[in-house]
Amino acid sequence: MKIGLIADTHGLLRPEALAALHGCDHIVHAGDVGKPEVITALQAIAPLTVVFGNIDTDKDWARELPKTVMMALGGVSLLVTHEARDVPVPAGVQVVVTGHSHKPLIEQRDGVLHVNPGSAGPRRFKLPICLAWLHIENGQASAHLVPLI
Repeated sequence: MKIGLIADTHGLLRPEALAALHGCDHIVHAGDVGKPEVITALQAIAPLTVVFGNIDTDKDWARELPKTVMMALGGVSLLVTHEARDVPVPAGVQVVVTGHSHKPLIEQRDGVLHVNPGSAGPRRFKLPICLAWLHIENGQASAHLVPLI
């Protein structure tokens, strides 16, 4: 199973991001969506899970977005939230997906895979523009970053 992980689009959904996400079985947006058109475009590619990000405040369309989602995909338990500090990691969670920092990260901590796909939206400082793929096979998860530009 291939899951596209994207975050911090801030209303900019690059053609490179859309192309990179084609063929995904599911897409997870870890917040700071920016515009509802981003959600619509991602839903046209694959089933989508989206969480609320700090820039989504005061936007009527974003009020229904959850701050945190617990889900299972391909037999793997995921916790999705915009900011890592928002939620402690419950027992049994195998993957934590966050955004917010715009800094891409793939790291194992205490047996949990932590993934921040970085920012796929406007460039911030000198940070890369990227997203990530989460691969799930036989109940095991691995991830890698996908540079966009």
